[in-house]
Amino acid sequence: MSTGNTSAPAIRYSAVTFDCPDPAELARFYGEALGLPIALSTDDFVLLGQEGSAGLGFNRLAGYRRPTWPDPSQEKQAHLEMGVDDLDAAQARLLALGAVEPAAQPEPDRWRVLLDPAGHPFCISTLV
Repeated sequence: MSTGNTSAPAIRYSAVTFDCPDPAELARFYGEALGLPIALSTDDFVLLGQEGSAGLGFNRLAGYRRPTWPDPSQEKQAHLEMGVDDLDAAQARLLALGAVEPAAQPEPDRWRVLLDPAGHPFCISTLV
């Protein structure tokens, strides 16, 4: 591949967007969990983030099907990794905000898997 004298176009990472049945509900959960404000909101899409920083988006999808992790019948597709100082305290806060603790915990002493209100798995770890 030759670039010659042309410069590469500027490409910036701007957001990760999750499909869900209720963007406002999922934005509330992650906004409170991560301390992120709403940057943009419509009936079908909410974007969390600080100006100039990458954000998290939540898109309404008709017929949304929750991931069934660890059962592979409806794969998780992607998940967030969140760094925390104290696993137990962070887990308690996230559960109070609406997360659910699945029975499967691959390495609970190192990280915890939780499910957000739309069923997306995410991990908390002191290693990140």
